[in-house]
Amino acid sequence: MSTFKILVVDDEPGIRSGTKRILQNFKVDYPFMDESVDFEILEAATGEEAIEIIDAIQPDIVLLDNKLPGIQGIEVLEYIKQKAYDILVVMITSYASLELAVKATRDGAFDFIPKPFTPQELRSSLENIAKQLFLKRMTQKLNTEGKHIRFQFLSVLSHELKAPLNAIDGYLNIIKEKQMGNDLSSYMEMIDRSLERIKGMRLLILDLLDLTRIESNKPIKEFEEVPLNDIARSALDTLRPYSIQKDVNMYLNINERLTYLSDANEMQIIFNNLISNAVKYNKNGGRVDCTIKSDKDFIYIYIADTGIGIVKDDFEKIFNDFVRIKSAQTHNISGSGLGLAIVKKIVEKYKGTIDVKSKLDEGSIFTVTLPKNRT
Repeated sequence: MSTFKILVVDDEPGIRSGTKRILQNFKVDYPFMDESVDFEILEAATGEEAIEIIDAIQPDIVLLDNKLPGIQGIEVLEYIKQKAYDILVVMITSYASLELAVKATRDGAFDFIPKPFTPQELRSSLENIAKQLFLKRMTQKLNTEGKHIRFQFLSVLSHELKAPLNAIDGYLNIIKEKQMGNDLSSYMEMIDRSLERIKGMRLLILDLLDLTRIESNKPIKEFEEVPLNDIARSALDTLRPYSIQKDVNMYLNINERLTYLSDANEMQIIFNNLISNAVKYNKNGGRVDCTIKSDKDFIYIYIADTGIGIVKDDFEKIFNDFVRIKSAQTHNISGSGLGLAIVKKIVEKYKGTIDVKSKLDEGSIFTVTLPKNRT
């Protein structure tokens, strides 16, 4: 059995002892784990005491109140970020203003648990946190440990498909047995939820297939001159129904026919992912511009949107595996967290670069630069 060390930082003795009591004998177990996870609880009444324990032990999880005597919880969070400790921080506070929430999220807080919380709420949060921490640790091992870890990795993704399948199965049985009567309108919410879960599974499977093929380093038999105009137009056509649903206008800006010596499928993945994100994270009535340019040495692909934007501290994170930036605006947006990671791997395969510029509530511009000469 594995053990995650949890440091509870709160000046209220009742919160510390209550948390310890709630999590006593509590275990987290998922099918993809070799063994279940339990928790060892550590306590700190002040921010200064918390930093001493963090430096000495480096716990796996910190449950951190902000209102503390002496240095505040947000300062402890900043310290953990500055030291680049591999610690997952969850804020537990009844004084969470919007300003504090934004700052805490920028400094790396994984989640918030409002006080007072029930035992079930705490256990449920810790169950999800433990899963995320396990996934993060597994992902970190992928590049150093071979087939066994990759098998676990695939098992995780299989598990992520199991929950929506069970939900759809339950909904279909309710509909089949007409448990809510003969009026079709009574079942529309179940049908909509099932369709949404099917869409999420389809995206996850497609991203998994792309990631597996790219990371296998399977050589392309022969590159060809791929017409980027056609690839971009195909991506826009594919996403047109989604953009209409979101009330987002899409435009292709290119003044010449451009080709690039490459694999057409990989170019399609780049355009599909970037344009899909530009629509997905846009606002109603927004706009997406796909622009392709070239000079003597490089091809430039610009995907600009008028969407919700990205904070600067997250510019690098968004290109990592399974990373999805959490905010009030993205809470109901589904995705695998693999799309941008896949794009980056493809771009780097061509010795290119991908960058992002963004402002909150104004939009983002993703720029892919591909060298014409890769020798």
